[in-house]
Amino acid sequence: METIILTLVIGFVLFELIEHVVFPFFWFIKDRKRKSVCGVPSMLGKVGEIKQWRNNEGRVFVHGELWQAVSDAPLLPGDRVVIQNMKGLILEVKPWKE
Repeated sequence: METIILTLVIGFVLFELIEHVVFPFFWFIKDRKRKSVCGVPSMLGKVGEIKQWRNNEGRVFVHGELWQAVSDAPLLPGDRVVIQNMKGLILEVKPWKE
């Protein structure tokens, strides 16, 4: 009877060790080179559409959201732009060329 209990306890400890140490370590190693899906790195290079524009600033529609944007290039509503940089919550964009 003691052997069965000891076997079950050892099995449980090994299972928990694998679940909470080995698997997370494996996923960390596997996913470390994956491109970020959030934050500034995920926005760079995305294409959006100008919704409002005046002088060198306006609003750009990207992935279902309106963002404040600035650009040195002359733009009009309906133009497509690519995101070059992001400072705070303001996108720096340039005209998108197909």
